[in-house]
Amino acid sequence: MLPEGRTELLAPEPAESGAQQLLVVIDPVASRTDGESVRIAKDVLSAGATVKFCFPDGPEEFARALARRNGRRPVVVGDDRALLRTVALLHRERELASGALSLVPVGVSVELARSLGVPTGAVAAARAVLDGVVRRLDLLVDDSDGVVLDDLRIPAVPALPTAGGAPVAASVWHACRSLVRTLVRPVPHALGGRPHRLRVEADGVVLNDLDEPVEGVTVRSRGGRAEVVIRAYGSPETVTASALSVTVSGADFRYRADARVTGPVRTRTWTLRPGAWELILPSSAPVRP
Repeated sequence: MLPEGRTELLAPEPAESGAQQLLVVIDPVASRTDGESVRIAKDVLSAGATVKFCFPDGPEEFARALARRNGRRPVVVGDDRALLRTVALLHRERELASGALSLVPVGVSVELARSLGVPTGAVAAARAVLDGVVRRLDLLVDDSDGVVLDDLRIPAVPALPTAGGAPVAASVWHACRSLVRTLVRPVPHALGGRPHRLRVEADGVVLNDLDEPVEGVTVRSRGGRAEVVIRAYGSPETVTASALSVTVSGADFRYRADARVTGPVRTRTWTLRPGAWELILPSSAPVRP
């Protein structure tokens, strides 16, 4: 593998007329954590397209590589954070509409990629880059120009316990927690820890005010709208609404958007932009609601 910060140009042998032109940006974290998957992805992609590989050694070189794609379709080899960084960069440069993005998930955190429908195996993901279909996806953009690809939760949900950087028995944890909930009816204060006093507005309509404590708020895109779910504190009741703009305010709060925790903030507004970006996915991937 070439040293980080270098580029390499490969083409199929023999080069086919009209072969896909790809710019493959390999996140340095991916190279360090799973060099074998990076190698496999390189082999599959270079066998089916004309490929320029870039090995940036930091965020600035990563951004410069994307800016110099010269009509090549960008492919990111990296984890969820690399994908988020790429979409955020293209959004800030107002380049998201310039073409579809592809991802080969490599690294510790690939839950976002899986949720979006990207295969998490290097071979399957690289083949999807070459043979997949373009899917238009919604984007949540906040008032600080941050982006959310999947969903956000207020307050920030703690990450799952890890060992060696990987989630520990996530499915087992969820299964056990679900079983306990079916056997034991929790007392009100145990539903979600301490109460949070948040004002939640959807398209200017107040759904919850500061005098009504909540367990938490979830916002995600659904069918070209932002779905808001407010979980009441000390009650199984929820309030659900659909909107294009969601504002949350109150005492300092943190929120988890995709793989990142942000805050504390006192107020934040998210606006849904339907079909704002394109991702190459396998044709068999289910269409997101």
